[in-house]
Parts: sequence; structure tokens; C-alpha cells
Amino acid sequence: MTTAFKQIVIVFLSIFLISCSSDEGATENTIVPPTKPVPNAIKYLALGDSYTIGQSVCETCNFPTQLQATLRAIYPQSSTALKIIATTGWTTSNLLSAINVENPEPNYDFVTLLIGVNNQYQGKSFSIYEKEFPELVTKAITLAKGDKKNVIVISIPDYAYTRFGQIQMGGQGEIISSEIDQYNNFAENYCKNNDIVFVSITDITRQGLQNTSLVASDGLHPSESAYKLFNERILPKIIITLQD
Repeated sequence: MTTAFKQIVIVFLSIFLISCSSDEGATENTIVPPTKPVPNAIKYLALGDSYTIGQSVCETCNFPTQLQATLRAIYPQSSTALKIIATTGWTTSNLLSAINVENPEPNYDFVTLLIGVNNQYQGKSFSIYEKEFPELVTKAITLAKGDKKNVIVISIPDYAYTRFGQIQMGGQGEIISSEIDQYNNFAENYCKNNDIVFVSITDITRQGLQNTSLVASDGLHPSESAYKLFNERILPKIIITLQD
């Protein structure tokens, strides 16, 4: 069995397992056959806030680091390097400033973007998000070798379905969810209109009250288990990106 054939077998076995365990339908996770070998060195940039760094979970439990580990297992012949630009509490404005300061090289094989919850939580005008989200997507495309197919936008989790959301927010759950929907609808429509991949994981976090294992020990952020479910939806998109 040739190395190339082994690679294809590994990829398709991984995709099959992911598709079987995913909450989404088969159509959403359909994978096209690989058309080229993956790079010897895969470079991944994750942009975001506390949901990206994995506030209140272990260093290897956030979704970008879990993705990195999975890609190393699927593509053992390739090294997978991960860079995260994210901090708890960041709004779209904070993330834009941080990217400008760090000025990363525009040579990433794929970039994920998950941002906006702190705009909502801090009561920022929605018009700020309407202006800055497209700017962040444009920056992500530039950093992803200038190819929009290498960018994956992830929906904002809904913290209304957590202990913090229920107790600390004083019964504002319906308002929080409605505003989160507003942000996600804008992001999804923008992505659809501009042929950017959009992955929705919000419904997973809306199981947080009935399935408390999806919430971290702080009663607010997603748990390692929740991030694993995120990745079951994100990973097939990354494989398409790497193989296309």
C-alpha cells in the first residue's frame, strides 16, 4: 500500500467516524474526494476571545488545540502548528487591534474566527459589529494566504443556557438569546453572500442547562466535551480546505 493511498484511507475513515457522531445531517458533512496532498507543515491560526482560548478548561481542551491534535493524528506525515490570537473579554474592536499589533504572516493554511459575544455582553452598539465583523473576515482571508476558502467562521455560543446566564444575568435569558441570534444571523448571511464557510455550534451550547457536562466548572464557558462537539462540525470543513 503506497503512502498516498494510506493517507486517503486515514482521511476517509476519520471523516466517516466524525459524520456518524455529528448532530448535523449527512449533507452538511459531505466531503469531496481529496484532490491534492496536504502540506508537509500545516499552519492554523485561531482568532477570537474566551471561547477560542478555552476559558476555565485545560490548556489542551480548547477547540483549536483539540483540532490541532486531531489533524496530527489524521496527517502524521505533516507537522501542525497552531497560533492563537484571542483573550477573554475581547470584542471585535479588541481583536482587530491585536491582529494589527501582532501583524502575523499571511501564510496560514486555514483560519478560524469566533468573535462577538463580548460586543453583546458589554452592550456595544450592534452597528460596531456590522462594521468590524466584515473587517475581521477580510483580515482572516488575507492571513489565510489570501484565499477565502481557507477561512471558517464559527457561530457565537449562547451563554443564556448556563448557570451564569440563568442566575447572574437576572432572568435576561430570552433577551440574551435573541441578541445572540441577531449577531449570528448577520455573520451567517454575510458569509453566505461572500462564499465564506460558516459553522453553527450555537445549538450545542443551548443544551447546557439540560446537559451540564457541556458547561465548564465556572458555570459560563463551554467544557472540553462541548468543544469536542464543536470540532465534529468544524473538522470536516478543515479537511475540505486542506484537500481542495
